[in-house]
Amino acid sequence: MEALIEALPYLQKYRGQIFVIKYGGSAMEDEAVVAGMLQDVVFLEAVGINPVLIHGGGKAITQRMAEAGLAARFVNGLRVTSAEAVQIVENVLDTMINPAIVSHLNANGGRAVGIPGKRVLLGKKLAPQEDRGELVDLGFVGEVVDVRLDEIERAIAAEAVPVISPLAQDASGALLNINADIAAGTVAGGLRAAKMIYLSDVPGIMRDHLDPSTLIASVNRAQIEQLVSQGIIAGGMLPKVQSALNALQRGVRKVHFIDGRQPHALLQEIFTDAGIGTEIVR
Repeated sequence: MEALIEALPYLQKYRGQIFVIKYGGSAMEDEAVVAGMLQDVVFLEAVGINPVLIHGGGKAITQRMAEAGLAARFVNGLRVTSAEAVQIVENVLDTMINPAIVSHLNANGGRAVGIPGKRVLLGKKLAPQEDRGELVDLGFVGEVVDVRLDEIERAIAAEAVPVISPLAQDASGALLNINADIAAGTVAGGLRAAKMIYLSDVPGIMRDHLDPSTLIASVNRAQIEQLVSQGIIAGGMLPKVQSALNALQRGVRKVHFIDGRQPHALLQEIFTDAGIGTEIVR
């Protein structure tokens, strides 16, 4: 009963608001953890919050690439993607992971609709990235330059959860692999979401990535820039924080990084005074 009373002001505050949730990392590999997270999404929908879910699929993609004899390489947290690899990415995301998430949400009393990212995300090829003094062409990897919001907003208006894969098309119709963190940040900014929440397999931003006790509870743009310059934020965390800052600049009110492996992590972050993880504020 006390938990419900604690949650009441948050339920009142966020009813009718849009929350963009990015889900990825090894937490996606544990069926029980996935089931719990998706149950939280159904709960949000049931209490009048409008969740929008953008999913990753990195480990499944890496496995399928390995089966095809393709080695995985990452530069600044971005997957180098050949013409053959981008077809694998599309197949894994749009015919396996996305429909499975939609099916699970619907089976648990929610209402969800799958939206292939290539239908709503407009992209352009990323410029070569520097890696240890060398410029690397990432192949069919892009950044999002615009979002077609109509289909997403129609789903929200119909009280369905849009489930979006991180793929885009460029002006010529070519398919581009988009880092899911970057895709989520762009969608959140376009929708001017009240919250953007990254669920992954780390507790949040830590001063020492091996020591959870160094978790930083709250941080702003200036502090983020300092942490990047100190090398504390690096590797796969870089696209996350950059997309978070871009989302805040475009009107998102608050960004959260939380550990999706914790039971009901979403509900703990949103409906309790203490919360968990790291919040990024303007």
